[in-house]
Amino acid sequence: MATELERFLACMEYQPSDRRPNHELGVWPQTVARWRSEAPDAIAGFTWNWFVGEDGLGLDHRDYIPMNYGFIPHFEPEVLERTERYEVTRNCNGIVTRALIEGTVGGGRMCMDEYIDFPVHTPEEFPEVKRRLIAAMPERYPVDLDARIAEWKQRSYPLILGTNCAANGFYWRAREFMGTEHLSYAWYDYPDLMHEMMEFYADFIIETSRCVLEQIPVDYFCLNEDLAAKGGPLLGPDTYRKFVFPHLKRMVEFFRSYGTRYFVVDTDGDPTVLIPVMMDAGVDVIWPIERASEVSPQQWRRRFGRGLRLWGGVDKRIIALGPEATRRHLAEFIPLIEEGGFIPTVDHTVPPDVSWDNFRYYMDAKQALLAGEFGQLAG
Repeated sequence: MATELERFLACMEYQPSDRRPNHELGVWPQTVARWRSEAPDAIAGFTWNWFVGEDGLGLDHRDYIPMNYGFIPHFEPEVLERTERYEVTRNCNGIVTRALIEGTVGGGRMCMDEYIDFPVHTPEEFPEVKRRLIAAMPERYPVDLDARIAEWKQRSYPLILGTNCAANGFYWRAREFMGTEHLSYAWYDYPDLMHEMMEFYADFIIETSRCVLEQIPVDYFCLNEDLAAKGGPLLGPDTYRKFVFPHLKRMVEFFRSYGTRYFVVDTDGDPTVLIPVMMDAGVDVIWPIERASEVSPQQWRRRFGRGLRLWGGVDKRIIALGPEATRRHLAEFIPLIEEGGFIPTVDHTVPPDVSWDNFRYYMDAKQALLAGEFGQLAG
């Protein structure tokens, strides 16, 4: 039987193995609350809200090197206004939001906050952000890093640099600095600032990652971008190639030079028109292939070929419909799973309209699918 690392690498290289990897991202806090009421014994001991390899779900184990790519020091969180219905706060990234209180569980909202203000409006304010992003500070690494590296060198499972959403990418961070509207204008109003920002952030990720990668190579690194919506990306291919591409390319080349096997970009929405530019920069994987944006892994494999590996693509909305719809949906992935270069997962975290029974059925059916037991799924 293959190890989890061998199975992962075989899939990524379009080679046969005993089965394909079984990965998932995680669930909403509200989903955790629902499942605890529906099946408290079944989910006891699970790691929430991110999956790391829960045996009870048949998930393959992965491990993440915990890195702090965020602000040090962060902005001091502050409640600016609170009513019975909503609260206005400044968070640790210096962003002011108005958020509905109803439905909040464990800090997770039932809907998006309204974004009110951001730390950068003009070039003169960028130095205040830069001083909070000093690369390679000791505080950016786990205190027991050396001991854990010794353990990771003996691993039989994939190792990732950074936990989920630790390394937020070029567009993501610029949007956190400026907000979507101001950023959309800044590519044109402040081009020098945007060149500086992209170069600075690439340098920051590279230099913060270097001292770890000098000690141990990782199997993949994921840059979280979320730069697209249902109708397409929030910046065009020309803007992306002009401002982001040169620094994404040298970031990929840096990780490659230290033995990183795969460079992954995470973005919701429909980034299709940007994918050729990302591939030119050396990106290997795009995920989670959000089906509500009318994209699919089958569509992308036909368009981009085997040079682009694909993760995700399982429509969360279908799982909520129950076993019959889920079985039909999963059967659509059989050719991709047989071919390789594809790991099916829910196309983001699992929302609370998915019951425990429906999720449990999905996971059981997917295990059979990944093991090549397709007959029971295709009927």
